[in-house]
Amino acid sequence: MAEVQLREDFKEYLEQFKKNTPKETREKMEQAIRELENSQEGKGLQVGDQIPDFVLPDANGKEISITDILKKGPAVITFYRGGWCPYCNMELKAYQSILDEIHEAGAELVAISPESPDASLSTKEKNDLSFHVLSDQGNRTAQDFNLVYRMPEYLIEIYKEKGLDIPGHNGDESWSIPVSATFIADQNGNIIYEYTKADYKDRAEPSEILAQLKQINY
Repeated sequence: MAEVQLREDFKEYLEQFKKNTPKETREKMEQAIRELENSQEGKGLQVGDQIPDFVLPDANGKEISITDILKKGPAVITFYRGGWCPYCNMELKAYQSILDEIHEAGAELVAISPESPDASLSTKEKNDLSFHVLSDQGNRTAQDFNLVYRMPEYLIEIYKEKGLDIPGHNGDESWSIPVSATFIADQNGNIIYEYTKADYKDRAEPSEILAQLKQINY
């Protein structure tokens, strides 16, 4: 099952991360998560809210409209931090593994990050993804979903030390990214499911997404 594999992949990566990362660094990264949890940033839209209209370029530069997608059926919309994030890559692969079942439920899957189209293309090719991978440069759509936050300075320094060039991926110097979140919108654009967590290691389970989709009456 995809969700079992996702949990196992997360667990395995986290164990290696703990072995290879100094305790002080790990504590600062956890501090950043706690501060975000206790702030008003990145709380996300809620069930019952209407999703904002958006048109974003995919990895090949083609403009994709959420309105056009919803004309065909419901949409699973997942926001990820970027292809530099190992948890995001594992999540995207897990969604790819259930893509046929998502389509069988009459839905489309859309993944959104602030990365440039070139960086999005790299993420798509690296993970062999066949769903929409969209580029939200400047985080405008993520902002409309109330997901954006700016990394604290001490976390930025850690990322720089690790050689993670977030501005290079995103094409701006803001160091702002979306909270990892997944929404399901029905054909009217109403949010019927949301999973938004400040902790980037906590993601929606693929089986839960499928279960929600199967409850929708077309």
